[in-house]
Amino acid sequence: MKLKVLGSAGAEFPKFNPPAFLIDSSILLDAGTIGAVLDEQAQWKIRHILITHAHLDHIRGIPFLADNIIVKNKKHSVSVSGIQPVLRIIKENLLNDAVWPDFTVIPAPNNAVLRLNPVEEGVPFKVNSYTVTAYMVNHAVPASGFVIESKRGRRLLYTGDTGPTDRIWKEAERLLHCAIVEVSFPNGMERMALMTGHLTAKLLSGELKKMRLIPERILITHPKPQYLSRIKKEVAALGLGNVRILRDGEVYEV
Repeated sequence: MKLKVLGSAGAEFPKFNPPAFLIDSSILLDAGTIGAVLDEQAQWKIRHILITHAHLDHIRGIPFLADNIIVKNKKHSVSVSGIQPVLRIIKENLLNDAVWPDFTVIPAPNNAVLRLNPVEEGVPFKVNSYTVTAYMVNHAVPASGFVIESKRGRRLLYTGDTGPTDRIWKEAERLLHCAIVEVSFPNGMERMALMTGHLTAKLLSGELKKMRLIPERILITHPKPQYLSRIKKEVAALGLGNVRILRDGEVYEV
């Protein structure tokens, strides 16, 4: 699978975009950044969005993508998949005809731009040729990570935002070819990380010890740009040769 980093920051500053990862041009992992980096033709290729949780920096691009599709009169819909509590928050607090038009019924209820697709934790579902499974993680709001497996057995894990957690790491009993894992704060802010459902480099080290098999490649997402240099040093100090901190615009083959 081809993975393009549209955004990978834990806060918004120039050249630091909120989280979004584009798979094979048509599937998004989270949607904090879409129109700020993708031109029209690239936006029209997006047909599936996997949402980990409903915090604004992970869903912000959805309403603008829907608006662009309507304005351009494109005749297709985009499925938005996530666990039921996440989709309920999006429907009630974003696509509610107050904050933004309800594009789950526009232009017509049976032909809407956005289709909300609730998924159950631990139950695989298909997205294009991939098998996707959601697993609950530990965050300040209901949240899940995703494991995405190709027909060839290549496996990508994405935690989304999480503090110390357990369930999703059991997937590491099978080989993960790539894991996108958050580290939001420097070690000196561990109390803040735990309070808000995030990780530091030190906490990440503890999470990796829960895995029987360490992923072939670990990509760090969601660092706060204000502390990026400290986080880089602390991640490097873990002494793991297969870890790097993501930057917007990078492309990976998984």
